[in-house]
Amino acid sequence: MRTAPRLLLNTPDIELWPAGLLHARGSHDARLLSRARTVLRRKRDGRYLAALLPEGLMPMVERLAREPGIDEALQRLEEPLPRSGPPPETQLPLDRLNERLHRLGLDERYAARSGLPLVAEPAHLHFAGRDRYRRALWLTRTAARAWERLRAAAAADGIALDAISGYRSHDYQLGIFERKLARGLQVADILTVNAAPGYSEHHGGNALDIGTPGEPPAEESFERTPAFAWLQANAGDFGFRMSYPRDNPHGIVYEPWHWCHAAGT
Repeated sequence: MRTAPRLLLNTPDIELWPAGLLHARGSHDARLLSRARTVLRRKRDGRYLAALLPEGLMPMVERLAREPGIDEALQRLEEPLPRSGPPPETQLPLDRLNERLHRLGLDERYAARSGLPLVAEPAHLHFAGRDRYRRALWLTRTAARAWERLRAAAAADGIALDAISGYRSHDYQLGIFERKLARGLQVADILTVNAAPGYSEHHGGNALDIGTPGEPPAEESFERTPAFAWLQANAGDFGFRMSYPRDNPHGIVYEPWHWCHAAGT
């Protein structure tokens, strides 16, 4: 009997996670997660909002009914999944794009200056294993399968590849900027290494930051590893391309670690 795929169900404000893929953040969470099938997780900060137990939905925050996006998330929770095969590939609306840009002092002209396209979030993503930090790695179905084949082919040639990160929501991308701003960086400097919220390839679930054990993550030194040489020679056979080579037109620094599957181009 074929095992049902593990899916992340996505809404603009809240993600619906398989409970077994989440880490407990205390003894109370651990008890709930051990019995839960699905957990509602706030996208803005990762807070667990509610757990679906055999006896019903258990709130994990006060005033769950006032949580932005809760009605849409509960509706999504009640929608039956197809009995055979994955759900159809659909995307979320590009919600609150300008609001996020304005919080960073940006506007619609950013798209023209950077040459980067808008990237919508998928309505669901597939579990693609764990990343280097033992976090669940989410990708589109096509990219997840391609990553599995790519990694296996590399291993057969004696090359170890690991994922640093995959899918990231618009809200998560905004959080990256806010954390760096809190450390004293300027928006212009951050934009050389992170696309603005709504414009990162990671939003679409087709992009991966790739590393190799023993090498620091997301560093230019990755280009001097056998892993990078193998990717240059072979990644295209699996549908992956390096998005930000040297002197790319988007104003983003050289990123030998960032690869995107052709399904997202």
